[in-house]
Amino acid sequence: MPNQQLIYLDNNATTRVDDRVLNTMLPYFTDFYANSTGTHLAGLTVKEAVENAAWQTADLINAHADEIIFTSGATEAINLAIKGLADQNRKHIVTIQTEHKAVLETCRFMESNGFQVTYLPTDFDGLLNLQLLEEIITDKTLVFIGMFSNNETGVIQNISEISRILKSKNVLFLCDATQAVGKILIDVKKLEIDLLTLSAHKFYGPKGIGALYISAKAKVKLKPQILGGGQQRKLRSGTLNVPGIIGLGKASEIAVNELEKDQNRISLLRDKLEKGLLQFEGSFINGNVENRIYNTCNICFPYVNSEQLILALGNISVSNGASCSAVTSEPSHVLKAMGLSDEEALSSVRFSLGRFTTSEEIDIAVERVLSLARQFATKALRH
Repeated sequence: MPNQQLIYLDNNATTRVDDRVLNTMLPYFTDFYANSTGTHLAGLTVKEAVENAAWQTADLINAHADEIIFTSGATEAINLAIKGLADQNRKHIVTIQTEHKAVLETCRFMESNGFQVTYLPTDFDGLLNLQLLEEIITDKTLVFIGMFSNNETGVIQNISEISRILKSKNVLFLCDATQAVGKILIDVKKLEIDLLTLSAHKFYGPKGIGALYISAKAKVKLKPQILGGGQQRKLRSGTLNVPGIIGLGKASEIAVNELEKDQNRISLLRDKLEKGLLQFEGSFINGNVENRIYNTCNICFPYVNSEQLILALGNISVSNGASCSAVTSEPSHVLKAMGLSDEEALSSVRFSLGRFTTSEEIDIAVERVLSLARQFATKALRH
């Protein structure tokens, strides 16, 4: 097994850093290592590079550089956005049961601090019932929190219609776009999104850096969660992760230029993968197949324990849940919320392709997954 080449089909968990991103970052570890707050030439040089990265990141979602706050990743950005609203008068939050744990756990924290949180179900295909959303909003509702694209199924919510409903009721929209940014075109102005979170390592940038977009138009007032030297307009104190920020900026620039190219190539590979894997008798795709991101497929293989399959695949990396808990004996909360049984959820596997996935890797993966899945299913049925 050690001699076999890694076939990585878990790009929703994290992605390989693009060589162009890495090469852009390296000088900021060795040559340009001053803090971005310094008033000397070295510091001003770094400050200019950080400001340029802010523009690159903002350009990816059609925002302004002043609307970007750098964080350690999407989880911190989500925490800042949700907890930062704690001083508001309205105390009702609405979210979806299929959200990432970063949202769900932060919402539970808010419940312990006097907020009421409504966790809306989805239909079996993973899409939110918009009529239900409209009906649940009251004059006490402060914010709706919803994913752009689900991390486990790839299902894309009807963001424009959700935004229309929220704007008509004067409710803020926090969009966790971690799985969508850098993969598909997002325009926060056109979609009227008030707050948006992203993370560089989901689109070929480094780990440990992300951002929170805060709409200037919405005039959202957030309470900082990290206090200190008052960096980033006092919203997120602490010495900036300059190499990470430079990496996020470069990854954003590449994504802007290569979105269409990546989408066209990867979607063909995903379709090829699905066609092959659906040869397994009784298998089916979890989630809406029309409204989902092009790199993701989540497939249920009846009578196959996904954890055993993942371990048996060895050099082929796939997952059976969220990226932060890839191998677990617990059924996915996302699939359960969509109406799957424990058995179906525990028999489901997520495949997520990326920029470096090849057609040859798909051929090998299909053959190996089908072979092992059939062996496991035959053994299970015998018992």
